[in-house]
Amino acid sequence: MAQAGNRVYREVSELPERVPVFPLSGALLLPGGQLPLNIFEPRYLEMIDDAIASDRLIGMIQPSLDGALRADGEPELCRVGCLGRITSFSESGDGRYMVALHGVTRFRIIEEVETRLHYRTCRIKAFAGDLADADVADAVNRDGLLSIFRRYLAANQLEADWESVKSAPDDLLVSALCMMMAPQGAAERQALLEAEDLKTRTETLIAITEMALAEDGERDGGPRTLN
Repeated sequence: MAQAGNRVYREVSELPERVPVFPLSGALLLPGGQLPLNIFEPRYLEMIDDAIASDRLIGMIQPSLDGALRADGEPELCRVGCLGRITSFSESGDGRYMVALHGVTRFRIIEEVETRLHYRTCRIKAFAGDLADADVADAVNRDGLLSIFRRYLAANQLEADWESVKSAPDDLLVSALCMMMAPQGAAERQALLEAEDLKTRTETLIAITEMALAEDGERDGGPRTLN
């Protein structure tokens, strides 16, 4: 089961087989995670309008990591993305939309669908496992995750609400920390998205953060609050 705003999704059958997709390099949306978007391109303004008038779902996906282009100059797409529901929407007054997406489930692209729309649409297969209720408490290296999170906060002179962190369920904690701590590299973010399960995603995040901290050099400094 996945809840996004007022909507609860229990079965893959409740999700559309065709979705509009938003290719964005470096974007990472995971099930249970929140992703803010600043929409200004006309085709994506159109996409948001259509999504709000329909089921409020769009697919976040990265362009192909090898930079391959289609014949029309548009980027090829990674095969795995994440379906997000629009849970917050506002107009900026200067033609932009400010949108918040709540991750529902990952999906794999089956094929791209030709339409007369200005944005791209794909036929997808959702990851049923992302909607399944499972006891993952023993699978996640929570101590290791919180340890690397402390180091990340110290290196970036940040603080966190530890009561909220400690009380968060494993799946939401892992998604939130992945989206917060992941380096900007598209390949690292795609690796987190495509991780087989929560345990693997946790181990991948720990390893990626370890390497990033080693490269940047962990440094001490006065804390500032993490909002």
